[in-house]
Amino acid sequence: MSDPSSAIDPSDTQAALGQLLAGIDQSLSDPTRLRERLVPELRRIIEAGRAEAERRLLANRDGHACAGLICAQMDAVIRAIYDAVVKRLYRADNPTAAEQIAVVATGGYGRGLLAPGSDIDLLFLLPYKQTAWSESVVEAMLYVLWDLKLKVGHATRSVADCLREGRGDMTIRTALLESRFLFGDRALFDELETRFDREVVQGTAAEFVEAKLKERDARVQKSGASRYLVEPNVKDGKGGLRDLNTLFWIAKYTFRVKEAEDLVEAGLFTAEEFRLFERCDEFLWRVRCHMHFATGRAEERLSFGLQPRIAERLGYGARGGLAAVERFMKSYFLIAKDVGDLTAIVCAEMEARHAKRPPVLDRWLRRFKQHFRAPDLEADDFRIHTGRLDMRDDAAFERDPVNLIRLFWLSDRHDLAIHPDASRLATRSLSLIGPMVRVDPEANRLFVELLTSQNAPETVLRHMNETGVLGRFVPDFGRIVAMMQFNMYHHFTVDEHLIRSLGVLAKIEAGELEDEHPLAHRIVGTIQNRRALYVAMFLHDIAKGRKDDHSIAGAAVARKLGPRFGLDAAETSTVAWLVEHHLLMSMTAQSRDLSDPKTIETFAGVVQSLERLKLLLVLTIADIKAVGPGVWTAWKATLLRTLYYETEMVLSGGRSKIPRTDRVRLIQMRLREQLADWTAEEFDAYAARHYPHYWLKVDAGRQLKNARFIRAAAEAGNTVVTATETDLSRGVTELCVYSPDHPRLLAILTGACAASGGNIVDAQIFTTADGFVLDTITLSRAFERDEDELRRAGRIATAIERALKGEIRIADLVADRHPAKDRPRTFQVAPDLSIDNALSARETVLEISGLDRPGLLFDLTAALGRLNLNITSAHVATFGERAVDVFYVTDLTGTKVTQPDRQATIRRAVMAVFEADLPGGGKGRRGGKDAAKDAAKDAAKATRKEAEQAAPEAAAPAAGEA
Repeated sequence: MSDPSSAIDPSDTQAALGQLLAGIDQSLSDPTRLRERLVPELRRIIEAGRAEAERRLLANRDGHACAGLICAQMDAVIRAIYDAVVKRLYRADNPTAAEQIAVVATGGYGRGLLAPGSDIDLLFLLPYKQTAWSESVVEAMLYVLWDLKLKVGHATRSVADCLREGRGDMTIRTALLESRFLFGDRALFDELETRFDREVVQGTAAEFVEAKLKERDARVQKSGASRYLVEPNVKDGKGGLRDLNTLFWIAKYTFRVKEAEDLVEAGLFTAEEFRLFERCDEFLWRVRCHMHFATGRAEERLSFGLQPRIAERLGYGARGGLAAVERFMKSYFLIAKDVGDLTAIVCAEMEARHAKRPPVLDRWLRRFKQHFRAPDLEADDFRIHTGRLDMRDDAAFERDPVNLIRLFWLSDRHDLAIHPDASRLATRSLSLIGPMVRVDPEANRLFVELLTSQNAPETVLRHMNETGVLGRFVPDFGRIVAMMQFNMYHHFTVDEHLIRSLGVLAKIEAGELEDEHPLAHRIVGTIQNRRALYVAMFLHDIAKGRKDDHSIAGAAVARKLGPRFGLDAAETSTVAWLVEHHLLMSMTAQSRDLSDPKTIETFAGVVQSLERLKLLLVLTIADIKAVGPGVWTAWKATLLRTLYYETEMVLSGGRSKIPRTDRVRLIQMRLREQLADWTAEEFDAYAARHYPHYWLKVDAGRQLKNARFIRAAAEAGNTVVTATETDLSRGVTELCVYSPDHPRLLAILTGACAASGGNIVDAQIFTTADGFVLDTITLSRAFERDEDELRRAGRIATAIERALKGEIRIADLVADRHPAKDRPRTFQVAPDLSIDNALSARETVLEISGLDRPGLLFDLTAALGRLNLNITSAHVATFGERAVDVFYVTDLTGTKVTQPDRQATIRRAVMAVFEADLPGGGKGRRGGKDAAKDAAKDAAKATRKEAEQAAPEAAAPAAGEA
């Protein structure tokens, strides 16, 4: 933030510039000396002006005023530069026609609004071709602007050049549309305006509108196709400033208006809609100016690291279970939604004027079904208008408020896009959706039929949400509209996630994802409670943002809404159960040992029926896939499939449709078919090396790679080998390690990753029957280019191989990594440790969660190693910034850890690992190490005592569990 004490009032800017010019010698003729005289003072004036603009922004909270002030100050600075150059350096006392120039602001600068880091777009307008005088003037001005470190976009053209370029280039045409005269020859600018309107604009509105909308589509696709991305681009993202700019360009071009307020008189906006336009524009400008001030650069992406700072600068505080940053981002997304509404209004008006082609519904192919017939609308209040569903008159919703629901039901039933006029009327009629409409049986019947439609209603539900009807009809849904969760795991707002998850569910049922989800495709048709599944999908995150656990609170919402939706008692109970346990299957699959019968027994005890198991599997898949791109992986698919089959076996009394042994044999047969160059004896020997849980938990693609990897190692005579592979689509790099088993192998692997700054987001850890370990570590990608990423992975692999051969000590490498206090702490995750002896028959289960960071897994495994705990199984999961690492451990005698004092020692050691990551913990880093050492000493004493007391026949870890 700039120092307000150095700020100057804008009224003083002109005086300061006047004094500066007065002090420059009239006879000065050296451009270099002029810059030396101008630049330091101009820089001081600009910095002081920016400081004043920031002070006013913080005090008055007016984004337009801030951007306008910065623009006015820049106008004055450029005018001073122009005067210095034209009246001092290249003075023309009796200028000829060739010695005329007009300086014009274009683009964003032409609109009269500038953010602190905005580009300065200038047009130097000439009467005809450039002369030596005009070239010198332009060059001298630009050198001063460049010395001031301003980002300048410039063009030097005659009027004829501008018209010719504008006709052929839509970007130049748009820049000219927003041109604003600054100083110089006004007659030149007036000629440009008149001829531009007559020779370029007239008769080309349809061409311009279509080009601008195509340009917008390409832009938002590049920056993120949804306006509900949790790290939005305020300038170029969907629902951002550029969308509002595009609306005004289109309207200005089509309606031939000068100012935005003229659009009300032109009939494009109502007075209320124009106030909404101004409110959206001001808010986005306010956010953008704060972003530039806070970062000191032209930052347009509202990243997680920046969001809390902007929320604080805007004055948001925590309230109603939402953090300050979440309240701010909800405001942002509501504004983005309003921008979408305004876009629809403008597009509808352009279409009415035949300046834009009517859209087609994205499910247009279904219009050509074999038995297609024109829709026979059942209600007199509706009509087909330009191929879309519209209302017969503006009183249709007042006559029957249920029409607000029926509108979307008819849209889905007949595959009809809704006319923008109908959407606009629905938004204006939201007050009609009161308590009586919400409990109306017909309204609820129509809504549930829409929700469970086999026409893939995602598009219609999203439209229903954007008009405000969905949140008004289901107030609990309205509470999570535009709500973001301040974490790195979820890519979309809560309402958008719910609608996307319904879309995934519909695609699974329609068979569109059969190749990707064969098990879900097979069982979804056998589900008896289809309606309950869809309602649960709609409600599973509806209680996000409340103080209570959202799963439990969501189940209460489901029990309330079920009867209202027309569900019977059994359906309502099923929906409530699914909502309450919608995370159970995912967490069990990713953080529990699925080869442990106790895991399956515990999970089956909660599920209790095959029907619930089917429902939960399909819901879990749709939920994960709707989180965002790259979240669903083949590894998660395999884990869920394994958990499903193992639980199916228990719930069916051991009579699974595909018994475990048969599933293993089928998996091996499929792999055998892919390894055609292997002999039968060679494959049988290889298959026997892996325990059954390997075949059930590893996806087919990885199994094939592992087989070839291990065979190549054996042929080369190597016992310690590594392989690396990048996965650009998931943004990760996979590191595969094959080595003889080693007591500290996991610590060595994680330490090598930590030493390179690698962040482990997943790990598959298996031991073979002949004493080898096959581990696949997944790291967050650090470099964009594959060759750079593979070099980094190669360094990690080399370090692992050398450490396993005893050539280096991993601890020495890790000691050189950056200290924790140097890491940014955008997120705060309270660390937690659960010690459970009931989840496994043989081991103690340590579930550790906390803020993820490079080196965390190494620190945890090293701490457990110092406690003389034997890690028999590890399960690594990362949910954005939150790490959930589960370790199945025994003491050195192979028994569970049951002593309270021993458990307390483990807790102290684990919490010490996270101590440096807590607020104010940088100083405690040394204390954390000391605490870990103390814990290790306590553990050593306890272990010696245990060993002395243990019977010689103390149980050893079961083979194959490492």
